Amino acid sequence: STVRGRAEMAVAETQLYAKVANKHRSKSPSVLLESLLAKGFPAHIAQKALAATGQKTIEEAAKWLHSHCNDPSLDDPIPQEYALYLCPTGCFYNRLQEFWKESKRQCGKNRAHEIFPHITLCDFFTCEDQKVELLYDILRQIVNNFSQKFPQTISLSLHSSTSYLGFFISDSHANILKEIAVAFSSEASALADCHVKPCLKQLHLTLAHKFCPHHQKTLEQLAKCINPGETCQWVAALYSRDMRFVHYQTLRALFQYKPQNIDELMMNAGDFIYVDPTQQSDVSEGWVIGTSHRTGCRGFLPENYTERANESDTWVKHREYAFIPGSKFVTQSANEPNVKLNGEVHNPVTSRSVTNILSLQLSQNATLRRGVLVMRHGERVDQVFGKSWLQQCLTADGKYYRADLNFPPTLPKRKDSMKHFEQDPPLSCCGIFQSRLIGEALLDQEVAVSYVYSSPALRCVQTAHLVLQGLKLDQKVKIRVEPGLFEWTKWEANKAIPNFMTLTELTEASYKIDTSYRSNIPLSSLVPSESYEDYVSRSSAAIKQIVTACPNKGVILIVGHGSSLASFTRPLIGLPAKDSSDFAQVVRKIPSLGMCFCEELKEGNKWQMVNPPVKTLTHGANAAFNWRNGIVED
Repeated sequence: STVRGRAEMAVAETQLYAKVANKHRSKSPSVLLESLLAKGFPAHIAQKALAATGQKTIEEAAKWLHSHCNDPSLDDPIPQEYALYLCPTGCFYNRLQEFWKESKRQCGKNRAHEIFPHITLCDFFTCEDQKVELLYDILRQIVNNFSQKFPQTISLSLHSSTSYLGFFISDSHANILKEIAVAFSSEASALADCHVKPCLKQLHLTLAHKFCPHHQKTLEQLAKCINPGETCQWVAALYSRDMRFVHYQTLRALFQYKPQNIDELMMNAGDFIYVDPTQQSDVSEGWVIGTSHRTGCRGFLPENYTERANESDTWVKHREYAFIPGSKFVTQSANEPNVKLNGEVHNPVTSRSVTNILSLQLSQNATLRRGVLVMRHGERVDQVFGKSWLQQCLTADGKYYRADLNFPPTLPKRKDSMKHFEQDPPLSCCGIFQSRLIGEALLDQEVAVSYVYSSPALRCVQTAHLVLQGLKLDQKVKIRVEPGLFEWTKWEANKAIPNFMTLTELTEASYKIDTSYRSNIPLSSLVPSESYEDYVSRSSAAIKQIVTACPNKGVILIVGHGSSLASFTRPLIGLPAKDSSDFAQVVRKIPSLGMCFCEELKEGNKWQMVNPPVKTLTHGANAAFNWRNGIVED
């Protein structure tokens, strides 16, 4: 009787959720429109605000109108694009979310991560703002009509290829879903003048798409942890997006930014910014030009104030209606997660979860795998003070003094001229702080560094030394200076290989150098202005020789340059080199202490790229200040 009682309660809860989800909880759109018109907003602008916010409340529409008061496109008759999705909720949705999280952590982001789990019924189409209300009525009626016919459990089978992983819907159930799509398409065309294409090909729920082929096996193993028969309440959901930014990248602001110039964009933390990758070629390094989703305004913004967001983060959910199958519901267990209207899941079931299984695997294998952490050096002094930085801090008799607190306190001694520091600059004081901070963060994450390799550039040796200090390993692990890790020589300003400090000089300057190490690629073999092909070949050879020379388990730390992140990791995980123009674009966006992390797979000699063990350090600029200007003098 207890089991029967729980089953009845579970059924009742599911039916209650469906009824609540299908019920309008806000004022009807026509009433909302009347309220905005009464406030004095023109009809076309009021309708645009309602369509952009999902026609939910007066408050949301009014807030949108206030934010877009300076939007140059406010009067443009550009409609939203709409799509009809069948979305899972409940326990099955929870399993899919665990897969989303673990697949991203282990294999990096792929195209499937851009959008939430769904089955596409009708792909994106346009609808005039004043007719969107009709789509809600059409969808609600169709869901009601098909609820008796809707399958109790949708039959899903896992399908895998080198670039796609997902569930295919069985023909019998797919035919019902296609009928729903065709019915919506027909009604939307007749009543709302929309040209809607129903999806009539193989219906599917994508798990991963456009991933690296060598990740296929890992993704398949994760997917097999998902039971497609898990209890699920399916809802038909109508989403919209701004059609102008379909092929743009979406960024999320991490911090507030207040414009310093008239052509810069005001950002609040959490704002979404649309950026066209094809329009960034003439933009200053470290900046991008984008359009704010919140305000509609366009301008320049500092790129390191943002992170990549998902494509669907800016989409608006308009309405969702739950299907109530005609037959009895599948019995739900007492510890089934509670489902909110927006599909979020609370009290998730932890048994046989992807997260638990993978956490156990990782704890068992933590001491059995090698890792390679490739890191760019910290902030270099000429990055702040320009190429003539040395002239700013030399006295008339050639002695070094600290002209600004961001200059290093001292310079290491070298036998030849101090002028060579111009081509082989040290870290700034902020770079020293950054590097030690990253080492401390690695220590907090218990990253076991077994080997350290560095480019011969002074800034790289200093970074490696300071990271080891932060890790409290500076007395245990010595730095192997490897000339093969130096950056693409074509980028050297004076078209010559810099005069680096010798190993003896570095040792005398208290850097912990492994003087017994014999480099794989001698310094004398570096060629000025080498071709991109030669640089790629050198980098590939260097990383492979390093990995071969470090058989012990643990992390191999490689401190190099911005170019190192792509040129060392791609050959390691089996990817070809990027095109030289694409390579340059990628490198210029890599910040100080930017890093990539590769992990060896169980089978050995195969590597995959995963999230680095720590976050990068983001901070704003701090310009020079003269108290006389503006304070005393007018």
